[in-house]
Amino acid sequence: MRPSRNLALLCSAAFLRSASIGLLGVVLAVYLSRTGFSATAIGFVLAAGLAGNAAATAATSRYGERVGRRRVLVAAAVVSSFGGLGLAFVHSASALIPLAFICMLNGMGTDRSTAFAVEQAVIPGLVTDRGRTWALSWYNVVLDTSGALGALAAALPVAIQNWTGAGLLPAYRWVFLFYTALNLASATLYLFLDSQVESSAAPGLELAGSPISPATQRIVSRISALFALDSAGGGFLADALLAYWFFHRFAVNEKELGLLFFLVRLLNGLSHLGAAWLAKRIGLVRTMVFTHLPSSLFLLAVPLAPNFRIAAALLLMREALVEMDVPTRQSYVAAVVQPHERMYASGITNLTRTGAWAVTVSAAGALMQHVAFSAPLVLGGGMKIVYDLLLYRSFRHLKPPEERPLHNAELQTHLSSNPSPHLTKGKSL
Repeated sequence: MRPSRNLALLCSAAFLRSASIGLLGVVLAVYLSRTGFSATAIGFVLAAGLAGNAAATAATSRYGERVGRRRVLVAAAVVSSFGGLGLAFVHSASALIPLAFICMLNGMGTDRSTAFAVEQAVIPGLVTDRGRTWALSWYNVVLDTSGALGALAAALPVAIQNWTGAGLLPAYRWVFLFYTALNLASATLYLFLDSQVESSAAPGLELAGSPISPATQRIVSRISALFALDSAGGGFLADALLAYWFFHRFAVNEKELGLLFFLVRLLNGLSHLGAAWLAKRIGLVRTMVFTHLPSSLFLLAVPLAPNFRIAAALLLMREALVEMDVPTRQSYVAAVVQPHERMYASGITNLTRTGAWAVTVSAAGALMQHVAFSAPLVLGGGMKIVYDLLLYRSFRHLKPPEERPLHNAELQTHLSSNPSPHLTKGKSL
């Protein structure tokens, strides 16, 4: 099977998964609120789902290569599908919180699942170094385009209610069953992947005591700490919580929220292509920081908006920039390691991000309820600004292979004497 076909299968499966997550990101908190959950309880459900994703990602980073990347992808999709069944038929917090953990329910609205971490490890191995950022950019375009369609599908509960004459809450049951179907279809597509998606390490290397080099461990630890800070800020800004904020602040319904978050994901998707273009000209780290920082300033202005239109416009301005660091970040991490280390690097960086999300999203609902309704937006934006400044200070001089000022012949000599293409500052770290 050609690498392009594996890439097409991965993107198709990711499209279905991300659509389900985009849908859940808009409707989950609103649905729980309509069924009597407090803001604090909603935060715990969201946190439990993220904690489940973090636990699964941790296991994948440790054992994923042994189990096999394709098997991990199939298993993650099947387990996630049961989350829709749980939402359709379980209505108490005591039962839904552990179910959210087991089934890895993602109320962020953004696909940062275990499968997402595995796909980041697979895709760079299917393309060249110079094509890596573009491939990951197109991959993220697929995710955000499908997430946009999923967000637009948040209008389905209202539409089903109007079509059938049934109550709004029974209409949600069909929406959650649709979520289940999307994840099962994703699992089916993964079954058609071949051995090219597996690690290219020498046979038995993944089973060695510790195939990860000390240089990789140091760099991944440093950058993961910064990613954790960014994600801790992002945990206050889950799509489910933002939808809940707009729902209560401006009394907008699911139909209006679906349209808003459709535009959010559409802008996210378009921005990924701009990120790849910009990274080729100013570098990966500068692209990450110079686009992410102004997006946080737009976010801080959202709570000051006097009406829904202005608040929505500020949010959309933020979303046009905030995701430009995603493909560049993924490409940067992939450039740090050898191919067989990518599962580890992707797993650890995504684990720290998801774990940080889980911690702060659990507090976000309590902050809304007991401190100030807009407190999560202000805290999240402030933490992201600190992250941008620290990232630029720490990594602005460390270049991936394609940004090193070496001619082709020199590059080949350099790589042959340094088989692990770690980020360097002139020389290997």
